Amino acid sequence: MTKLRPFHLAIPVDHIERNRLFYRDVLGCSEGRSSDHWVDFNFFGHQLVIHLKESNDEALHTNPVDGKEVPVPHFGVVLEMNDFYELAKRVAEKQVPFIIEPYVRFEGEVGEQATMFFKDPAGNALEFKAFKNLDQLFAK
Repeated sequence: MTKLRPFHLAIPVDHIERNRLFYRDVLGCSEGRSSDHWVDFNFFGHQLVIHLKESNDEALHTNPVDGKEVPVPHFGVVLEMNDFYELAKRVAEKQVPFIIEPYVRFEGEVGEQATMFFKDPAGNALEFKAFKNLDQLFAK
C-alpha cells in the first residue's frame, strides 16, 4: 500500500466567521492561510478549505443505514477511539446538535466501529469514525 497522503477538500460555507469559529474552536483545527472569502484548516492532518458561497435552500439528501438517515454528501476522518470520544464530548459540550449521535456499529463483528454525524454551521454534514481494529477499515 502506498503511503497515505493528506487530502485537500474545499467546501462551501455561507458565513466565513461563523464557520471559522466552528472548525477552529469546536473541532480544534488550526488555521492556515486565509482571505475574506476562504480559510485553510489543518483538518486532522488534511487540508480543508472553507469557501464563501451564498446559502441555498436545497434539502439534505439521506440514505438509510442501520435504521438511521445518513446525510449524503458527508465527509470526515477516521480517528483513534480515544480521540473519537474526546471529539464527541467536545461537540456535545459546544451544543452542536448531532444528526446521528455517537454509537457503535457492527459490535462484536468484523469492522466494529464508532460513528457520529453532525453539521457545520453552513449545513455541511460531517461523519467521524473510529475502528476497534483499524486493519478492518476496508474489510468486507
